[in-house]
Amino acid sequence: MAELIDGRAMARRLSDGTAAGVEDLKARGVEPTLAVVLVGSDPASEVYVGRKVAECTRVGIRSIEHRLPAETAQVDLLTLIEALNADAAVHGILVQLPLPRGLDAGAVLDRIAPGKDVDGFHPVNVGRLSTGTGGLVPCTPLGVMMLLDSVIDDYRGLEAVVIGKSNIVGKPVAMLLLEREATVTVTHIETRNLPDIARKADIIVAAAGAPHLVRGDWVKPGAVVIDVGITRVTDHDGRTRIVGDCATRELGHARAVTPVPGGVGPMTIACLLANTVKAAESTSCD
Repeated sequence: MAELIDGRAMARRLSDGTAAGVEDLKARGVEPTLAVVLVGSDPASEVYVGRKVAECTRVGIRSIEHRLPAETAQVDLLTLIEALNADAAVHGILVQLPLPRGLDAGAVLDRIAPGKDVDGFHPVNVGRLSTGTGGLVPCTPLGVMMLLDSVIDDYRGLEAVVIGKSNIVGKPVAMLLLEREATVTVTHIETRNLPDIARKADIIVAAAGAPHLVRGDWVKPGAVVIDVGITRVTDHDGRTRIVGDCATRELGHARAVTPVPGGVGPMTIACLLANTVKAAESTSCD
């Protein structure tokens, strides 16, 4: 039977370490601070922001919320970002996505100072990731690698298949796996013969946003499967539930899999907090 990789337990351990880092910084006169910017009132975004703020409180990170109406103009949002960039008391800036229609998310994310870009989306941090020269790593890919590290000691020569080519998960995960000297194939839902490609993998990272895309016969015995997908579906009886990109019940022959929920999701928030402390530490050393 496949081992279930407990993302919640790992996230708690990571957050405990983050809390210790926060205490160390406070002892040196630095209070790690995360500014969260929420534009509009998207219900899912409200939930995510609430969780992030609650976790900040739990580990001792000071959080500042900036809630703006959906009608906020691009120039006003950029002005706020510039003010947060200039505020030495703010170490991390998080703009909750998606933004309301009419706002250019790319331009907003590009305006965040790279050293405060705790999501790791700024082109400078993307470039540093691709060249292996440091920077802030995107939270979900960072969490994926920590989950993999819990069951894999040596990546050299392993075949890894990433399903999904997004800038947020797929591409960064591929670069992180390459850094570990895995042999990486990046695919997506339009890839021809995708099941055959997946069957060769020692590692599968599914991040396509397609419920139950990866079936049991796509996965070879002993493979490690990380399910990044999260989709809310409605059953025949009208009840809703969260499912991933993998048909987990069919993966008993895998070596290890992540559950949905309870796998990658908790690690994403824990890595956000860790990035905030990393940003604060960098500032304190300047």
